[in-house]
Amino acid sequence: MPARKLTFIPGPIEFSDEVLQAMSTPSEAHTSPEFVAVFQEALKNTRKLFRSTDPSTQGIVISGSGTLGWDLAGANLLNKGERALVISTGFFSDSFANCLKVYAGADKVDVLKAKKFGAVVENSEIESALQKAKDDEKPYSVITITQTDTSSGVLSDVEAISAIVRRVSPDTLIVVDAVCATVCENLEFDKWGIDFTLTASQKAVGVPAGLSISFASGRAIEKALSKKEPVGFYTDLQRWIPIMRAYESGKGAYFATPSVQLVHAYRQSLREILVGPVTESFSKHKDASDHFKAKIAGLGLKFVPLTDDIAAHGLSVIYFPEGIEGPKFLSKVAGKGFTIASGIFKGYQDKYFRVGHMGISAIGSRKQELDQCFEAIKSSLEELGYKH
Repeated sequence: MPARKLTFIPGPIEFSDEVLQAMSTPSEAHTSPEFVAVFQEALKNTRKLFRSTDPSTQGIVISGSGTLGWDLAGANLLNKGERALVISTGFFSDSFANCLKVYAGADKVDVLKAKKFGAVVENSEIESALQKAKDDEKPYSVITITQTDTSSGVLSDVEAISAIVRRVSPDTLIVVDAVCATVCENLEFDKWGIDFTLTASQKAVGVPAGLSISFASGRAIEKALSKKEPVGFYTDLQRWIPIMRAYESGKGAYFATPSVQLVHAYRQSLREILVGPVTESFSKHKDASDHFKAKIAGLGLKFVPLTDDIAAHGLSVIYFPEGIEGPKFLSKVAGKGFTIASGIFKGYQDKYFRVGHMGISAIGSRKQELDQCFEAIKSSLEELGYKH
């Protein structure tokens, strides 16, 4: 049993000692030369995180949760009367749609849902929806893709979907929710033609919750900056883009006070992630995921994603075996020192559980903790009468 309870939910995750030490930085002025240098490094490395070298793009790191990224997209990339297409593979995709409806109106947001829980939306369906909208002279201004929907563990093929959008509806802005995918899954912002991606600090980025991290293309920024009637204040990129550009160029600027200690922690975590090419993190997370899923499969348990090729690498989403009561099982695992997550998708929330395997406890210096978590799961099932 670990010395303290370890967190193996799909975020927040466990953090390195160096990141936690960075969080204890003494008070510091947010426009001081010392902090400007820290923020500048973090923003420059954010480009490496999303694999962008295009000077027209810009990282946006502000105080908030991953959910704030939805609002940034809705407030800045949708004008009155414009339409959005949401590709839904679970609870978080649907929630993104609900957010966009606040900005565009419920009748302007179409949701293309996977036919089954645990499935992806077929590329042919996406192409047909885009083509029909274009033929009807009502093209979509925005399409959203949730790369990993944390409620289902389903991984969408952002590269393939982006290629379809660029071919069929090239003026449509491509928005990717990568909250549970960043650092775990491949994403090539420039090469794939993505316009806006959003993530958060507390998942595989490996920083305590509190930073909303986004990345915008030149044409997304152009649209945001040309908006004549902003619909938000804190979410207005007309205010934030100049601030981010200033910090990245080494100059202090002010609109709202940044989370100084979190930015210090973010810089430290990026240093750890980027000690080698970011692609190494993708492959390490895949290896950890394959290892853990093989052990779970060895117990005879079934996964929510219908096939292995659409299963995300930052978490495993697993059905309870017949006869096992979820609350009792989760409580037993917690009693052995590991916090794992219950299900959250409506109609299925009592039928499955989720285990996060991201960052230091999956691919870092404490990766043995993932095996310890598995042993806690295995022994808890056995104590509840499960035989395999």
